[in-house]
Amino acid sequence: MPMESLYVRQLKLGPMDNFVYLVGPKDSDEVLVVDAAWDVPAIEQALVQDGKRLVGAFVSHCHGDHTNGLPELLSRHDVPVYAQRAEVDFSADLRNLAGGALRPLGPGDSLTVGGRGFQALHTPGHTPGSHCLLAQDALVSGDTVFINGCGRCDLRGGDPEAMYRSLSQVLLKVPDSTRLFPGHDYADVPVAAMADVRQHNPYFAFPDVASFVAYRMRPRR
Repeated sequence: MPMESLYVRQLKLGPMDNFVYLVGPKDSDEVLVVDAAWDVPAIEQALVQDGKRLVGAFVSHCHGDHTNGLPELLSRHDVPVYAQRAEVDFSADLRNLAGGALRPLGPGDSLTVGGRGFQALHTPGHTPGSHCLLAQDALVSGDTVFINGCGRCDLRGGDPEAMYRSLSQVLLKVPDSTRLFPGHDYADVPVAAMADVRQHNPYFAFPDVASFVAYRMRPRR
């Protein structure tokens, strides 16, 4: 399904420049919301404007700036909440927010939206169960990777060695033409091709895990 056949609505919401996404096939009214947070009415307004119907919520990771809208969303929409199994095990907060709506996924598991299969890529490093949504030639990455950076590895559950493997092995398999849709508006453009990200993002340039870890875990000012 090429990009012209994929619907992606990017919403910048909240005080931390979060991106929330609606993602689904363009020829279907079914969409997932990725990282429902901050302003559920704005998410619902976008659904109405674009004639879309919510069929699930995809959680990139457990941090509150990506999940704080879940209770309100679930109070009005009876939909499953997809999270990586490692994240469900890791985060009591996520289990409490989503409750019985949680549908744990394993690495590489698929989920169907509008008759099309999307894939959950397990990319630990920022948290143990961080994962990205690969929707054909769109990668919605949460806090795993940004256009010019990657997620912090010094918070609870962070692991710089796992982050290096996620970037250098898991995301290496994502084609250059794939467009990256990050979890925050931290760059001068909101979307970029993976070819450009790999060329300009410094976290893709390290030749080995030791140099990556030394740089990523240097003291923060």
